[in-house]
Amino acid sequence: MTPRSQTRPPSFEAWNAALGTVAGRIGSRGFPDALASALGLLAPFQMMNGFVYSPDGHAFDLYNEKIVVERSIIVDRYLGGTFVLDPFYDAVRGDGSQRMIVMRELAPDDFRQTEYYRLHYVTTQIVDEIGFVMKLEDDFCAVLSLSRTGGAELFADEELQRLRAAAPVVCALGERHWFQLPSLALAAAPRPSKRIEHPLLTRRELEIVTLILKGHSNLSLAALLSLSPNTVKVHRRQIYSKLNISSQAELFRLFLA
Repeated sequence: MTPRSQTRPPSFEAWNAALGTVAGRIGSRGFPDALASALGLLAPFQMMNGFVYSPDGHAFDLYNEKIVVERSIIVDRYLGGTFVLDPFYDAVRGDGSQRMIVMRELAPDDFRQTEYYRLHYVTTQIVDEIGFVMKLEDDFCAVLSLSRTGGAELFADEELQRLRAAAPVVCALGERHWFQLPSLALAAAPRPSKRIEHPLLTRRELEIVTLILKGHSNLSLAALLSLSPNTVKVHRRQIYSKLNISSQAELFRLFLA
Protein backbone atom coordinates (compact mmCIF):
# COMPACT_ATOMS: atom_id res chain seq x y z
CA MET A 1 0.00 0.00 0.00
CA THR A 2 1.38 3.40 -0.96
CA PRO A 3 0.19 6.96 -0.35
CA ARG A 4 -1.93 8.29 -3.20
CA SER A 5 -2.64 11.88 -2.19
CA GLN A 6 -1.64 14.54 0.29
CA THR A 7 -3.07 17.64 1.90
CA ARG A 8 -1.96 21.14 1.05
CA PRO A 9 0.31 22.85 3.60
CA PRO A 10 -1.33 25.46 5.84
CA SER A 11 -0.64 29.13 5.38
CA PHE A 12 2.11 30.66 7.49
CA GLU A 13 -0.50 32.76 9.28
CA ALA A 14 -2.75 29.78 10.08
CA TRP A 15 0.15 27.67 11.39
CA ASN A 16 1.47 30.51 13.57
CA ALA A 17 -2.00 31.17 14.97
CA ALA A 18 -2.44 27.49 15.80
CA LEU A 19 0.97 27.33 17.50
CA GLY A 20 0.10 30.42 19.51
CA THR A 21 -3.02 28.69 20.79
CA VAL A 22 -1.02 25.56 21.69
CA ALA A 23 1.59 27.57 23.60
CA GLY A 24 -1.12 29.44 25.46
CA ARG A 25 -2.66 26.19 26.70
CA ILE A 26 0.49 24.57 28.08
CA GLY A 27 -0.33 23.23 31.53
CA SER A 28 -4.08 23.14 30.91
CA ARG A 29 -6.50 20.36 29.90
CA GLY A 30 -6.99 22.11 26.58
CA PHE A 31 -3.38 21.57 25.48
CA PRO A 32 -3.81 18.17 23.71
CA ASP A 33 -6.82 19.34 21.71
CA ALA A 34 -5.02 22.50 20.65
CA LEU A 35 -1.96 20.49 19.63
CA ALA A 36 -4.10 18.00 17.68
CA SER A 37 -5.81 20.85 15.83
CA ALA A 38 -2.46 22.40 14.90
CA LEU A 39 -1.00 19.09 13.69
CA GLY A 40 -4.17 18.43 11.69
CA LEU A 41 -3.28 21.45 9.58
CA LEU A 42 -0.10 19.67 8.47
CA ALA A 43 -1.68 16.26 7.85
CA PRO A 44 -5.10 14.90 8.84
CA PHE A 45 -5.26 11.91 11.17
CA GLN A 46 -7.91 9.99 13.09
CA MET A 47 -6.24 9.46 16.47
CA MET A 48 -3.63 11.07 18.71
CA ASN A 49 -2.41 9.13 21.73
CA GLY A 50 0.81 8.37 23.55
CA PHE A 51 2.81 6.58 26.20
CA VAL A 52 5.68 7.31 28.60
CA TYR A 53 8.65 4.95 29.08
CA SER A 54 11.00 4.82 32.04
CA PRO A 55 14.72 4.07 31.66
CA ASP A 56 14.26 0.79 33.58
CA GLY A 57 11.55 -0.70 31.38
CA HIS A 58 8.17 0.56 32.59
CA ALA A 59 5.35 2.05 30.50
CA PHE A 60 2.69 4.58 31.53
CA ASP A 61 -0.08 6.67 30.02
CA LEU A 62 0.91 9.92 28.33
CA TYR A 63 -2.36 10.82 26.62
CA ASN A 64 -5.11 8.33 25.75
CA GLU A 65 -8.26 10.32 26.45
CA LYS A 66 -9.67 10.33 22.91
CA ILE A 67 -8.68 6.98 21.44
CA VAL A 68 -10.97 5.71 18.67
CA VAL A 69 -11.32 2.14 19.98
CA GLU A 70 -11.99 0.43 23.30
CA ARG A 71 -9.37 1.33 25.89
CA SER A 72 -8.74 -2.30 26.85
CA ILE A 73 -7.53 -3.01 23.30
CA ILE A 74 -5.11 -0.17 22.72
CA VAL A 75 -4.10 0.91 26.23
CA ASP A 76 -4.64 -1.71 28.96
CA ARG A 77 -3.18 -4.60 26.97
CA TYR A 78 -0.28 -2.41 25.87
CA LEU A 79 0.56 -1.26 29.39
CA GLY A 80 0.08 -4.83 30.61
CA GLY A 81 3.21 -5.87 28.74
CA THR A 82 2.88 -5.85 24.96
CA PHE A 83 4.66 -2.49 24.80
CA VAL A 84 7.94 -4.45 24.79
CA LEU A 85 7.09 -5.53 21.22
CA ASP A 86 6.37 -2.02 19.96
CA PRO A 87 8.94 -0.75 17.40
CA PHE A 88 8.48 2.74 18.87
CA TYR A 89 9.48 1.41 22.31
CA ASP A 90 12.59 -0.19 20.83
CA ALA A 91 13.46 3.03 19.00
CA VAL A 92 13.27 5.30 22.05
CA ARG A 93 15.06 2.78 24.29
CA GLY A 94 18.01 3.14 21.94
CA ASP A 95 17.72 6.89 21.40
CA GLY A 96 15.38 9.13 23.37
CA SER A 97 16.35 12.32 21.56
CA GLN A 98 13.75 14.73 20.22
CA ARG A 99 12.62 13.68 16.75
CA MET A 100 9.81 12.24 14.66
CA ILE A 101 9.70 8.49 14.00
CA VAL A 102 7.66 6.55 11.44
CA MET A 103 6.33 3.06 12.16
CA ARG A 104 6.81 1.71 8.63
CA GLU A 105 10.46 2.81 8.69
CA LEU A 106 11.16 1.02 12.01
CA ALA A 107 9.09 -2.17 11.96
CA PRO A 108 10.92 -5.51 11.41
CA ASP A 109 10.42 -7.37 8.13
CA ASP A 110 7.76 -9.79 9.45
CA PHE A 111 6.04 -7.28 11.75
CA ARG A 112 2.69 -7.65 9.97
CA GLN A 113 2.75 -11.40 10.63
CA THR A 114 3.04 -11.07 14.40
CA GLU A 115 0.38 -11.61 17.04
CA TYR A 116 1.17 -8.13 18.35
CA TYR A 117 0.32 -6.60 14.97
CA ARG A 118 -2.86 -8.65 14.72
CA LEU A 119 -4.04 -7.70 18.21
CA HIS A 120 -2.90 -4.06 18.27
CA TYR A 121 -3.08 -2.86 14.67
CA VAL A 122 -5.59 -5.07 12.88
CA THR A 123 -8.02 -4.88 15.80
CA THR A 124 -7.73 -1.10 16.05
CA GLN A 125 -7.57 -0.66 12.24
CA ILE A 126 -4.47 1.53 12.46
CA VAL A 127 -3.02 1.68 8.96
CA ASP A 128 -0.20 4.18 9.50
CA GLU A 129 1.46 5.79 12.52
CA ILE A 130 4.07 8.43 13.26
CA GLY A 131 5.39 9.53 16.64
CA PHE A 132 7.03 12.54 18.25
CA VAL A 133 9.71 11.59 20.79
CA MET A 134 9.91 13.83 23.85
CA LYS A 135 12.43 13.87 26.70
CA LEU A 136 10.84 14.17 30.14
CA GLU A 137 12.22 14.35 33.67
CA ASP A 138 14.54 11.69 35.15
CA ASP A 139 15.51 10.31 31.71
CA PHE A 140 11.95 9.22 30.95
CA CYS A 141 10.89 9.63 27.36
CA ALA A 142 7.49 9.73 25.69
CA VAL A 143 6.06 9.11 22.25
CA LEU A 144 3.01 11.04 21.11
CA SER A 145 1.52 9.19 18.13
CA LEU A 146 -0.63 10.31 15.24
CA SER A 147 -2.47 7.44 13.55
CA ARG A 148 -4.55 6.97 10.45
CA THR A 149 -7.21 4.33 10.78
CA GLY A 150 -9.81 2.39 8.81
CA GLY A 151 -9.93 3.31 5.13
CA ALA A 152 -7.57 6.27 5.43
CA GLU A 153 -4.54 6.44 3.15
CA LEU A 154 -0.97 6.31 4.40
CA PHE A 155 0.75 9.58 5.24
CA ALA A 156 2.14 10.92 1.96
CA ASP A 157 5.82 11.78 1.64
CA GLU A 158 5.03 15.51 1.60
CA GLU A 159 2.97 15.16 4.78
CA LEU A 160 5.77 13.26 6.51
CA GLN A 161 8.19 15.99 5.49
CA ARG A 162 5.96 18.68 6.99
CA LEU A 163 5.46 16.73 10.23
CA ARG A 164 9.19 16.02 10.50
CA ALA A 165 10.01 19.69 9.92
CA ALA A 166 7.57 20.61 12.71
CA ALA A 167 8.98 18.01 15.13
CA PRO A 168 11.37 20.36 17.01
CA VAL A 169 8.60 22.76 18.01
CA VAL A 170 6.04 19.99 18.61
CA CYS A 171 8.47 18.13 20.88
CA ALA A 172 9.44 21.31 22.73
CA LEU A 173 5.82 22.23 23.40
CA GLY A 174 4.96 18.68 24.45
CA GLU A 175 7.93 18.49 26.78
CA ARG A 176 6.94 21.74 28.45
CA HIS A 177 3.39 20.43 29.02
CA TRP A 178 4.18 16.84 30.07
CA PHE A 179 7.67 17.20 31.58
CA GLN A 180 6.68 16.30 35.15
CA LEU A 181 4.29 13.50 34.21
CA PRO A 182 6.71 10.67 35.21
CA SER A 183 6.51 11.72 38.89
CA LEU A 184 2.72 11.64 38.74
CA ALA A 185 2.64 8.34 36.83
CA LEU A 186 4.93 6.56 39.29
CA ALA A 187 2.98 7.84 42.27
CA ALA A 188 -0.40 6.88 40.82
CA ALA A 189 0.33 3.53 39.16
CA PRO A 190 3.62 1.79 39.92
CA ARG A 191 4.16 -1.11 37.53
CA PRO A 192 6.60 -4.00 37.35
CA SER A 193 8.93 -3.92 34.35
CA LYS A 194 8.13 -6.47 31.65
CA ARG A 195 10.76 -8.97 30.57
CA ILE A 196 10.67 -11.98 28.30
CA GLU A 197 11.95 -14.82 30.51
CA HIS A 198 11.41 -18.55 31.05
CA PRO A 199 13.32 -21.05 33.22
CA LEU A 200 13.60 -23.63 30.40
CA LEU A 201 15.26 -21.30 27.92
CA THR A 202 18.84 -20.11 27.64
CA ARG A 203 19.73 -16.44 27.33
CA ARG A 204 20.27 -16.85 23.59
CA GLU A 205 16.92 -18.60 23.20
CA LEU A 206 15.15 -15.83 25.13
CA GLU A 207 16.82 -13.29 22.85
CA ILE A 208 15.50 -15.19 19.83
CA VAL A 209 12.01 -15.45 21.34
CA THR A 210 11.94 -11.69 21.88
CA LEU A 211 12.99 -10.99 18.29
CA ILE A 212 10.46 -13.48 16.91
CA LEU A 213 7.67 -11.82 18.87
CA LYS A 214 8.80 -8.41 17.59
CA GLY A 215 8.46 -9.57 13.99
CA HIS A 216 11.90 -10.55 12.75
CA SER A 217 12.05 -13.28 10.12
CA ASN A 218 14.67 -16.06 10.24
CA LEU A 219 16.81 -14.09 7.79
CA SER A 220 16.54 -10.93 9.88
CA LEU A 221 17.34 -12.89 13.05
CA ALA A 222 20.40 -14.41 11.39
CA ALA A 223 21.67 -10.98 10.34
CA LEU A 224 21.06 -9.39 13.74
CA LEU A 225 22.64 -12.21 15.72
CA SER A 226 25.45 -13.04 13.26
CA LEU A 227 24.17 -16.59 12.86
CA SER A 228 23.41 -18.68 9.80
CA PRO A 229 19.72 -19.01 8.82
CA ASN A 230 19.97 -22.76 9.45
CA THR A 231 21.26 -22.17 12.99
CA VAL A 232 18.32 -19.84 13.62
CA LYS A 233 15.92 -22.53 12.40
CA VAL A 234 17.50 -25.04 14.76
CA HIS A 235 17.18 -22.63 17.69
CA ARG A 236 13.57 -21.98 16.78
CA ARG A 237 12.72 -25.68 16.65
CA GLN A 238 14.42 -26.25 20.01
CA ILE A 239 12.52 -23.36 21.59
CA TYR A 240 9.15 -24.64 20.37
CA SER A 241 10.04 -28.15 21.51
CA LYS A 242 11.09 -27.04 24.99
CA LEU A 243 7.91 -25.01 25.39
CA ASN A 244 5.70 -27.69 23.79
CA ILE A 245 4.17 -25.26 21.31
CA SER A 246 3.88 -25.13 17.53
CA SER A 247 3.00 -21.56 16.55
CA GLN A 248 3.87 -17.92 17.15
CA ALA A 249 0.36 -17.35 18.49
CA GLU A 250 1.08 -19.87 21.26
CA LEU A 251 4.44 -18.23 21.87
CA PHE A 252 2.74 -14.87 22.28
CA ARG A 253 0.11 -16.22 24.66
CA LEU A 254 2.76 -17.97 26.74
CA PHE A 255 4.80 -14.81 27.33
CA LEU A 256 2.44 -11.86 26.89
CA ALA A 257 -1.22 -12.84 26.99
